[in-house]
Amino acid sequence: MILDQDGNISIITQEKATIVELVKKIQALYPKFKNNNIIVSLTTLNEIGLSDIVEFLELSNTHRASKQSFVIVSDKVNLDKVPDEIVVVPTIQEAYDIIEMEDMERDLGF
Repeated sequence: MILDQDGNISIITQEKATIVELVKKIQALYPKFKNNNIIVSLTTLNEIGLSDIVEFLELSNTHRASKQSFVIVSDKVNLDKVPDEIVVVPTIQEAYDIIEMEDMERDLGF
């Protein structure tokens, strides 16, 4: 797991651990970046199933409830099958765009 910081955005890049291990690590380190928007990049993984994405659901719901963005980046999952409660985009740039849009919505009170 590689952790980068870009302003108020924490970027977590998955390298070798399984998705379940990654979710556990993020939960353990959550106090460190709970006040930041989070991007989880899974672009280095060859295969990602819907069940892998659902592993992040609880973490995503918790983070979004605290008025922060949580975005997963992967181009290997069928975006039509992903639950609406979790945000998955194919590129890092789109993740930044989603965060920017959600920040504006929060500023406007949506």
